[in-house]
Formats: sequence, structure tokens, C-alpha cells
Amino acid sequence: MAADAKPKFDVVTVKPSDPNRPGKLFTIRGRQVLTINTTVNDLITFAYSLQTKEILNPPSWMNDVDGVPDVEGQPDIQQMRLLMQDALVERFGLKFHTEQREMTAYALSVAKGGPKLTLTADRPGSPGNFLFGGLGKLRVTNSTMQNFCHGMQEAVMDKPVVDQTGLTERYDFNLNWTPDESQFASFGAHIPPPNPDDPNPLPSLYTALQEQLGLKMEATKASVDVMVIDHIDKPSQN
Repeated sequence: MAADAKPKFDVVTVKPSDPNRPGKLFTIRGRQVLTINTTVNDLITFAYSLQTKEILNPPSWMNDVDGVPDVEGQPDIQQMRLLMQDALVERFGLKFHTEQREMTAYALSVAKGGPKLTLTADRPGSPGNFLFGGLGKLRVTNSTMQNFCHGMQEAVMDKPVVDQTGLTERYDFNLNWTPDESQFASFGAHIPPPNPDDPNPLPSLYTALQEQLGLKMEATKASVDVMVIDHIDKPSQN
């Protein structure tokens, strides 16, 4: 799909999830965009790059969404977000406003010694990517620190993440760490305890950020934009 395309769904099916089917899925198969066992909260956090605590008054319904965009080609991850926004507005009747609330959040800042980041080269028009090769194995390309914070709060952290680095460039980097039990809840992941027999254990996230990227993340109180849901309907099955 053209990088500047802003697709909406041409055809989309929304139906209740099967309570006996395990797992949760967001995926793109060719031109088909599909979710399985996703709550409204899941759809909103994905569509608007939010952390679950940034959404007030969400319902708990679980739905499967299956649709094809009105633009030719395979959508990228950002275009998939636009499609989910379209489904939420058109099929769920989502109406909301944003407010600022003070809450506990993680602040990302530059560690002593400065950042250890590689500037993205020769890809000014291409979208950024935030891809996991496994829990705690992250590849980020062509992304700002704000993009990185959005990805971390959406997929990994249990609180919002705010960018206090002051960095404005786009970067490519890998980040590898041993997750703890507070992380990846949005994936429904069950984090196993560290293996005491591993001769080369990966560090914690906070140590990995400093050692690998020259960044630090600390819990703090911060003013955070939150989505307040004013209206949402349970969609009729089709």
C-alpha cells in the first residue's frame, strides 16, 4: 500500500469472540486485517497507540474484527491502526475526548554519558517499525523516541511512558533484555522466572536501556493525556 495512503475499511465483519478459543491476535494477511479475542480496550490501545491506563470507561466486550481496506495493497502497521480507528468509529460508534491527568508513569530520559543510538539513514519517507523477535528481543527502525515510548507503553509496560529525552531524530537499534512479570501483560504473556543455570543471562530492561542505548527509565508522576470514552455501542453481528 502506498506509504501516504489513509485507508478505511471497504468491508469489515465484527462478531463476538469464541470464549473457548485461547490466545489473542492482531495480524495482516495480504490485504486482510484480522483480530481475534480482542477486547474493546485492546482495539483502542492498538488503534490510538495508548497504554491501557490511558483509557477511561472502556467496556469489556470481546470481538473478532475481519476486514479488507478500500485501498489496494497490503497495509503497514500504521495503516492498520487507521483501519481500527475506522472500525471503532463506524461500527462501535466510538466518541471520546481527551484530558490530562496526573498519574504514575515511566519517564524515558538520556542516561549519564549520553545516548548510544544509531541515526536512521536514507529512509525519510518510510514508516518506522517496532518488531519483537520474542519477549524481550526488540528491533526498532526509523523511529523517534516518541515512537519508541508509544510502542513500549502499548506492548510492554504496565504504565504510560513519557518521552523526556529531548531527542528529535529517527533511530535504528536493538534492545534485548530479560522481562519481568510486570511486562507484556497486553500480550497475555506469562513470564517465566529467570533460569539460574543460564551462563549469559540478559539484563533487566532498565539495565539494558542504559548499557545498550544510553537511556534510562524511571517511575515518576507525570501529566498524561488520557482518552475518556463518552459513547460506545456493542456492534451488531454481521
